[in-house]
Amino acid sequence: MPPHPRRPRPWTAALVEERPRPDRIRTRPGGWRLAVATVCFGAFMGQLDASIVTLAYGGLRSDFHASLAAVEWVSLAYLLTLVALLVPVGRLADAHGRKLFYLYGFLVFTVASAACALAPSLVTLVLFRVVQAAGAAMMQANSVALVTTSAPRGKMRAALGVQAAAQALGLALGPTVGGALVAGLGWRWVFAVNIPVGVVALVAGQYLLPRTRTRSPAAGADRLGPVLLAVATTALLLGLSMASGLSVPAWAVAVLFALAAAATWAFALRERRAAHPLVDPALLRRRAVSTGLAAALGAYLVLFGPLVLVPVVLTGAGSSELHAGLVLTALPGGFALAATCADRVLPKALGDRSRCLLGAAVAAAALAAMLALPLTAGPLVPLLALLGLGLGVFTPANNALVMGAIPAASSGTGGGLVNMARGLGTALGIALVTLALHHSGTAGPHRAVAVLLGAALLVAAAAWLGPTRRGPSPGRAAGDAGG
Repeated sequence: MPPHPRRPRPWTAALVEERPRPDRIRTRPGGWRLAVATVCFGAFMGQLDASIVTLAYGGLRSDFHASLAAVEWVSLAYLLTLVALLVPVGRLADAHGRKLFYLYGFLVFTVASAACALAPSLVTLVLFRVVQAAGAAMMQANSVALVTTSAPRGKMRAALGVQAAAQALGLALGPTVGGALVAGLGWRWVFAVNIPVGVVALVAGQYLLPRTRTRSPAAGADRLGPVLLAVATTALLLGLSMASGLSVPAWAVAVLFALAAAATWAFALRERRAAHPLVDPALLRRRAVSTGLAAALGAYLVLFGPLVLVPVVLTGAGSSELHAGLVLTALPGGFALAATCADRVLPKALGDRSRCLLGAAVAAAALAAMLALPLTAGPLVPLLALLGLGLGVFTPANNALVMGAIPAASSGTGGGLVNMARGLGTALGIALVTLALHHSGTAGPHRAVAVLLGAALLVAAAAWLGPTRRGPSPGRAAGDAGG
C-alpha cells in the first residue's frame, strides 16, 4: 500500500513556530556572532528610543501646552508597562520560544512607533507608548537570553559587552540625533526614526537568530503577581510624578505611596506562597542574582538621570536642544567605549566582581566632581564621559554575574529580571531628577546630582556584597544555538 502523501504545513504554523536558520549560517564556527549582532539591533533601537525621547520634552510641552510633570509620562508610561511585562513575557518565551517572541516584539514596537509619530494629542501619545512598550518587553525579555544562549561559555562576557556597546551606541546617538530632529523637523520624527531600524531587524532576525532548544513549561503561571507588581510600580512613580508638579492634593500623593508600599508587601508575600511564582524566590536567594539586580537598578538610575537633567539645565541657560544633545553624548559615548574595549584593556585576571567595583567607583567619583563644579558645558563633557566609562565597565560584568547564576532553561526569565531592574532604575532616574528639579529652586540641579551620587554609592555597595567569584552556571549549556 503506497504511503500517504505528506500533508503540506499549514500557513498558520509560520506564525507560531520558530524558523530555523539556513544551514550555511548554523554550521559556520562564528555563527553565534551573527545572532549577537542581530540582537544588537534591538539593543540599539531600544536605547536610541529611550535617550531620544527626553530631547523631545520641550517640543511636547510647547505643542500640547503641558507641564514637565505631565510630559514625563511619555517616558514613564513606557517604562511602567515595560517593568510590568518583562518577567511574565520572559516566562512565556522560555516556554514557547525566545526567537518567536523577540521577532513579534520588533513588529509591535515598529508599528507602535509609527502610531506615536502620528499621535494627535498627549493622551494618545502616552497610550501608543504603552503599546510600544509591550513590543519592547517582548524584545528586551529575550535579548540577554538570546545572547547568553547563543555565545559559547567562554565568550559570554565579551558577547554581553558587544550588546552593551550597541545599547550605548543607541544612547550616544540619541541625544545628538534627537536634538537635530527636534530642532529641524519636530518631535514626531523622534518616533519615526525607529521604523527603518525595525524593518531591517525583522528581516535579519528571521535568518540569523537560533531557535530555542532549552525550554521550561509555563503551566500554572502566576497571574496575580504581575498585577501586584504593576500596581506597586505605577503607584510609586505616579506619586513621584504628582509630587513633581502635577496639581493634586498632598493626601493623594500620600495615598499613592501607601498603596505602593502595600502592593510591594503583597507581591513579596505572593511570590513566597505561589506554586508557580512570577519571580522564583530560589533564584533571588542566589547572591549573584539578588545583588546583581539591585546593582542594575541603581546603575540605570544613574545612567538615565542625566538624560533628563542635562537638557533641562542647558536649555534653561539658553543652549539649543542640539547643543544640549551634543554635550549629553559624552555620557553614552564613554559607556560605549568602555563596554566595547574594557575586556581588551583590563587584565584578564580581573574578575567580574572586581570590574563591578571598579566601574561603580569611577562613576561615583565622576558624580562627586559634578556635585562640586558648575553644571556648564565645559565641566560636564569630561565628567559625563567619565561617568559613562565607569558604567560601561560595570554593566557587562554585572550582567555576566547575574546570567551566569541562572539556569539555561530559565534564561528568558533571567533576562526579564535584568531588564525589569533596568527599566525600574530608568523610571526612577527620570522621576527623582524631575522631583529634585521641581522642589529645589536654583539648587535643584545639584540636588539631583546628589541623588545620583547616592545611587552610585548604593551600586558600589551591592557590588561589594556580591559573590567573590562566579561559579559554574547551574544547568547552563555551552550554547543554545542549534537551529
